[in-house]
Amino acid sequence: MRHGLLFLAFFLVSLLSARPASAQSNLYFPPTSGGTWATTSPASLGWCQPQLDSLLAFVGRKHTDAFLMLKDGRLVVEQYYGTYTADSIHYWASAGKSLTATLVGLAQQDGLLSINDSTSKYLGRWTSATRAQQRQILIRHQLTMTTGLDDTPPAPCDNESTTPSCLLYQAPPASRWAYHTGAYRTLQDVLVQANGGGTISAYTRQRLGNRIGMAGLWVNDVFYSRARDMARFGLFILARGSWNGTPILTDQAYYQAMTTPSQTLNRSYGYLWWLNGQSSYMLPGPQQAVFPGFFTPAAPADMFAALGKNDQKIYVVPSLGLVVVRQGDSAGPRTLAVSSFDNELWTKIMAVFCRPMATASAATLTDFKAYPNPAAETLTLQHPAGVATVSVLNALGRQVRQQPVAGAETVLSLASLAPGLYVAQWLAADGRVLASRQVARQ
Repeated sequence: MRHGLLFLAFFLVSLLSARPASAQSNLYFPPTSGGTWATTSPASLGWCQPQLDSLLAFVGRKHTDAFLMLKDGRLVVEQYYGTYTADSIHYWASAGKSLTATLVGLAQQDGLLSINDSTSKYLGRWTSATRAQQRQILIRHQLTMTTGLDDTPPAPCDNESTTPSCLLYQAPPASRWAYHTGAYRTLQDVLVQANGGGTISAYTRQRLGNRIGMAGLWVNDVFYSRARDMARFGLFILARGSWNGTPILTDQAYYQAMTTPSQTLNRSYGYLWWLNGQSSYMLPGPQQAVFPGFFTPAAPADMFAALGKNDQKIYVVPSLGLVVVRQGDSAGPRTLAVSSFDNELWTKIMAVFCRPMATASAATLTDFKAYPNPAAETLTLQHPAGVATVSVLNALGRQVRQQPVAGAETVLSLASLAPGLYVAQWLAADGRVLASRQVARQ
């Protein structure tokens, strides 16, 4: 029951903040050169100033250098602390993994590689596994952290080592999820080889950076940039791989796969992106423990994030049109990605919103209806124009029903489903969730 109530609470948040199909056309994009970036005042959004002041004071106490919040692309908060400025450079740490995943998608889109290729096609002997074992490791496994290589190799190796003698076979690919930075880092070598040479920094500038105005440089497999460059990348991802109306990551199937569960071992992990709103999550480390619920319960269910060591953060929340960036030193105990700071920060952020941050009007939101609730044999979903399909998810986040819409109502059969709590979703043609409602099957 507690698990069901958790889902109810956060899908209601998603419903209240649902964005209509036209929401992306309302996004603002700063020019790709110069320092111009349009702003929006917190007051115009109905944000609570005392809670915002509390948020910024809290962030400052947590060893933060830069904290930015975008609403529909416009800067609402841009705060720097101490001697840090808008021109200061900071490492992304493992938040750069999410950038790498995007670059891999662009490379596949360009026909340079396929994520179903064996990594050895590009790198030759890159591990100490046997040739037969190594051939089984695909680029897809590196994107999903399921290479099966040992993430805790003995000294002098460590989790970040990329030399073949440190990349040790432990289990078959796709049989084990482990946060293994060394296995991930070789993806940059794959990109360079697939591109015919050069450097990963040059490829990043050419394929993405110059097109969205994002500066930065890879140094020893780690990306460095200003806070605004992180925000540009977050905005690009919020826009589903487009910039100011120009599609860049046109492979929307890849985008969808990148930002949804990539395997069943750690449902809160896509292609090097952390996904909130799932039924369970795993954390970096050798324990192989699976924890129930969202990895950031205080955040909206549709939030996904690029997370790096010492609390480098890029949060993307499609339902709210939000991008949040944080650079700095560790806000608490040092961790590799997910930390207790995520939930503390989102508790403060959500308190800032005095009214639901919805682009749609209240009248539009009331057009999404699910009845009867509780339901017995059938569930009727009402929807406005712009809805392409409806679906039902079980408590584990797995889709158990999907049906194209016809007219303003769609009737779904629940006859074969067990009694319990489910989530009804209304989806646009491109797969975006427009609204969600918790429903019960009697």
